[in-house]
Amino acid sequence: MSPTTLSAIDLALATPHTGMPADVIPLQYHTNMLTDPHRMDSFAAAIAAVVKPGMRVLDLGAGTGVLSFFAARQGGVVTAVEREPGVLAAARAALGANIGDAVTLVHGDARTYVPSGPVDVVLCEMMHVGQLREKQIEVIGGFKERYAAAGLGPMPRFLPEACVQAAQPVQQDFTYHGYTVAAPYFQDPFTPQPRSIGLAEPQVWQSFLYDGRIPAVCAADLAFTVEQPGRLNAVRMVTKNLLAIEPSTGSSIDWLMNYLVVPLPRPLDVRAGQVVRVRFSYLPGDEIPALMGSVEATLES
Repeated sequence: MSPTTLSAIDLALATPHTGMPADVIPLQYHTNMLTDPHRMDSFAAAIAAVVKPGMRVLDLGAGTGVLSFFAARQGGVVTAVEREPGVLAAARAALGANIGDAVTLVHGDARTYVPSGPVDVVLCEMMHVGQLREKQIEVIGGFKERYAAAGLGPMPRFLPEACVQAAQPVQQDFTYHGYTVAAPYFQDPFTPQPRSIGLAEPQVWQSFLYDGRIPAVCAADLAFTVEQPGRLNAVRMVTKNLLAIEPSTGSSIDWLMNYLVVPLPRPLDVRAGQVVRVRFSYLPGDEIPALMGSVEATLES
């Protein structure tokens, strides 16, 4: 499960040096997720809307087990899979203290796990903004293939159900106490961001349902009409997860992740009315430098 507070920059850039696999979230970062009210409220509401008593629920990459807790609280028969031993131990202690033995914990890898029988709902929150770093797409895509190969019946419902990705050209203040360093920057989408000036409206560049075709690449080629003059020196990445969709109304319970601002290698001075093309391409699960190495902005003639 992904951290969504500003300290996530430490995780995204420093974790590869900890000795853990790059996609493992150490226990100390899970508190950031547990204290994020937007994330917690949205998942609690979505699970309450989807999970009914007696439903078989599988939590892939369970972390500290809070999503399993929400599902068990609704009467679900929950199996939770977690591969990091320290996080698994914390989940076992916490779930035992909160709901006893209502959740079956499995020490296993979500990327290879196959349930022994049919499942009604799959919970999987292995996500980072932009589908970077974590393995949500790989895990869900692989699970669907293994589930079908095992002949376990119709596909379960996935939570989250869908993902929408957008990008926005911005002028970003990268100067801190007189010191300028163009580094990736995480932002809380629910608070003002005086360091950022949006130079054009965000555009959606990718959307998909997890029970449909899952993208093998994250790539965009977008044309923006500049709305105000400025120095285009960064692109802001926006990721909204549709956790549960109500078919009868089309409404959804959403979780908007922290924005990620990435600097451009070659800033542009732009005027209102000019057309700017922004391009990038990376693989789902790539580290943030893969996005930084591919993103570029050019002026249309």
